[in-house]
Amino acid sequence: MKKIIVLLLLIGFSSVSLKGQQQEENSRVFKKGSFLVFWGWNNAKYSKSDIHFKGDGYDFQLDNVVAHDRQTKFDWGTYFNPGTITIPQVNYRITYFPKDNFGITLGMDHMKYVMDQRQIVDFKGYINDPKYAGMVNDGKVDLDNGEFLTFEHTDGLNYINIGAQKYHNVLNKKHIAIFASYGAGLGALLPKSNVQLMGNERSDRFHLAGFGLDARAALSVVIIKHIVLQAEGKLGYINMPDIKTTLNNKPDKASQDFTYAQVNVGIGYTFNTTKKSK
Repeated sequence: MKKIIVLLLLIGFSSVSLKGQQQEENSRVFKKGSFLVFWGWNNAKYSKSDIHFKGDGYDFQLDNVVAHDRQTKFDWGTYFNPGTITIPQVNYRITYFPKDNFGITLGMDHMKYVMDQRQIVDFKGYINDPKYAGMVNDGKVDLDNGEFLTFEHTDGLNYINIGAQKYHNVLNKKHIAIFASYGAGLGALLPKSNVQLMGNERSDRFHLAGFGLDARAALSVVIIKHIVLQAEGKLGYINMPDIKTTLNNKPDKASQDFTYAQVNVGIGYTFNTTKKSK
């Protein structure tokens, strides 16, 4: 009987030890030397923006311009087909952990920015062309019919950024762990701006236009040590002093800055490259 009791105690202690070891491993999912690859989808809200246009024969600003993002209607064929997977508003990144629960991230936020067409905005400046100057009435211009201006960054408002995040383990079970993280980032804006201004030929090309900053916070659910489900929020600032507005190489350009709020959700996979000591 004593031998049986001792055996049961040993099994119990072993079980507790293994469970503790498993939980310890879960709490160190984002450990030194590991990588996290991530793919997700975003939704963004933009503040109003003053947009300044300058070129041969004009120099003016449109005040408090309203814009929104452009969500792609969900269907499996678009969102998960390798040929169309970048059409929706997406985020992708890779994170390296130089120490436990601290990551350095290189990523791309593929957002979309579309100026609302149905709005009347304040106008400051001048236009030499009498046709388009005549569209300004009492210091305002109606953008509704698109003849004066169409303006969007829809392929897209590409924020290429580097950031850093600190992770904290808030729940730790046998096959699941939850982490809260916070951090910040900065980067460059490489939009593909689709613009047609006052009868000029439509410009639709990639161009390095400016920079961005952001603060970020996320909740990550880790399943079986490797699969990461993540929801993240971002608050950011974008400044683009060099937006191309004409198709040719004229010096015509626009500039704007605005703030944004972004929510993204997605899935990732974490793996470790550190060799185990013998």
